[in-house]
Amino acid sequence: MRAPERSTGPGALRGSAWRVLGQALCLAALALPAAAQIVNGVAEPEVTIINGCHLWPYAQCANADLRGANLVGKDLHGADLRGARMMRANLRSANLAGALLDGADLTGAMAFSLNAPGASFRNASMAGINLETSRLMRADMQGADMRGASLEAARLNMANLADVVLVDADLQETKFWGTNLKNAKLERAILRFTIFPDANLEGCSGCPTDW
Repeated sequence: MRAPERSTGPGALRGSAWRVLGQALCLAALALPAAAQIVNGVAEPEVTIINGCHLWPYAQCANADLRGANLVGKDLHGADLRGARMMRANLRSANLAGALLDGADLTGAMAFSLNAPGASFRNASMAGINLETSRLMRADMQGADMRGASLEAARLNMANLADVVLVDADLQETKFWGTNLKNAKLERAILRFTIFPDANLEGCSGCPTDW
């Protein structure tokens, strides 16, 4: 018995083309990165996952291993990064507003233009960190080790830097408006054009005496 001949007319060709197009669209959808997924007509933000830590606003990543992580421009406001290992991480222009980084290790991190008002860095290891032009208003950095750090042109208005170690730090043009520097250590820090209006300098070693 002869097998029925397959149609090769225009209609069949159009059907075949639609099938090929449908398969291509399915494959493209599977290959879409997280940043391109669309939900209710709105593109969802890109989600970065490093060592099991989902890095997004209010992330719960206490004690996470983020050594050398590329976090440039990441929105991590309100994130819990207490005790996280972030040595040499790149946080340039990242948003850490209200984040918790108590006891975190940010040694040698690049945090140029970091936005971290109201963030907490209590007792954090921040030696050699680059915080130039960063916004750290009302941040709590009590007891942090920031020796050799660069905070050139950073704004620390109303921040708490009690007991902080800023020995050998670059504080050129840093703004300490109303900052608490009680018992802080600023020996050998560069203070060119640095201002301390209304700052608490009680017990501060290396702080100017004419404010």
